[in-house]
Amino acid sequence: MRIGLVCPYQWDVPGGVQYHVRDLAVTLRGLGHHVEVLTPAEHEESLPEEHATWAGRAVPVPYNGSMASLQLGPVSASRVRRWLREGHFDVVHVHEPATPSVSLVVCMIATGPVVATHHAATIRSKWLAAVGPLIRPWLEKISGRIAVSDFARRVQVEHLGGDAVIIPNGVHVAAFAEGPSLPGHARGVGGPTIGFLGRYDEPRKGLPVLLEAMRSVVRQHPGARLLIAGRGDPDAVRELLDEDLAPHVSLLGELTEGEKGAFLRSVDLYCAPNLLGESFGIVLIEAMAAGAPIVASDLDAFARVLEDGAAGVLVRRGDSAALARALSDLLTDPDRRARLAATGREVAAGYDWQVVARRVLAVYETVVLPGAGGVTAADDEELAAVTDDGAWPSPLWRVRR
Repeated sequence: MRIGLVCPYQWDVPGGVQYHVRDLAVTLRGLGHHVEVLTPAEHEESLPEEHATWAGRAVPVPYNGSMASLQLGPVSASRVRRWLREGHFDVVHVHEPATPSVSLVVCMIATGPVVATHHAATIRSKWLAAVGPLIRPWLEKISGRIAVSDFARRVQVEHLGGDAVIIPNGVHVAAFAEGPSLPGHARGVGGPTIGFLGRYDEPRKGLPVLLEAMRSVVRQHPGARLLIAGRGDPDAVRELLDEDLAPHVSLLGELTEGEKGAFLRSVDLYCAPNLLGESFGIVLIEAMAAGAPIVASDLDAFARVLEDGAAGVLVRRGDSAALARALSDLLTDPDRRARLAATGREVAAGYDWQVVARRVLAVYETVVLPGAGGVTAADDEELAAVTDDGAWPSPLWRVRR
């Protein structure tokens, strides 16, 4: 099968959607399919040399509590048209089609089987509330919809209409389960280590809540350490540390994919104190695959991944005292940590990319009809359906069944 994947966010900026598209592409190729990726990026040379097409640069804009990539206009449309024409795809798979980026442009221009995956979990999206009714004619061209979680599905249904099958994010389980620890750090050696991974300059990631909890943890466990990895301003974090807590906190900066696996294999506990805006929680699966017991805030998405507490400890979001108790209790109970780690590995196996990719392929097969001509770009007459006076597309823009 010839498959076109569309990433709406800048490829050279780390993010969950980018990783999802990259790993899905690698897995599908491993299963024998031809896969091409279309994506914006700050620098064209940051893209893989093969099977990736540069959609141009994009302007970052706030979206879903993070930053999305704004990319609309005639240049983007021209590149999309050429990519569709030269790709001869049996199916095109766009991610976050409602964002103001190349995914929406593909929905505007493509004719033929289009599948979409929805990742966002914003309860109230000003963008979707404002433009949802306007872009719906283009989104009606989507013939197969996927959501990475029930929460993401709810957002899609409420704002954009239609329904979606739930297929979660995937993880290369073996890559996290096996390998070395971080130099100088090893699980079970020395004082207990708690890990945090994320963009620590984003309030929704909850790092200040964890730092407050750590003040209580180190009083009960004087040898405890917190390892913080990710992007952000280290000076802003240091300002939150008093002289008693500072010796127990290490800032590791941004990690490579290989280093991330080593990081998760090194910690005695992994903590996810996130406050909002999470549709899934891929890092929880990665941590479970690496054998790290988890303490996480009780977000709906996290509760589903952790099977309502069977595979990890859930605490009320934003409650630093409850978080401190949960961390301290687990640090004093190695048997419970071992049980959670074993359950977590079993749960993580169900999210392996080999499993997830086959479920995605099943969706492709439902929308690709035998004898169909595949995906092409709309011709000039169809593009003219959007008139100067703001009229919306003619029925020619809708899915051709």
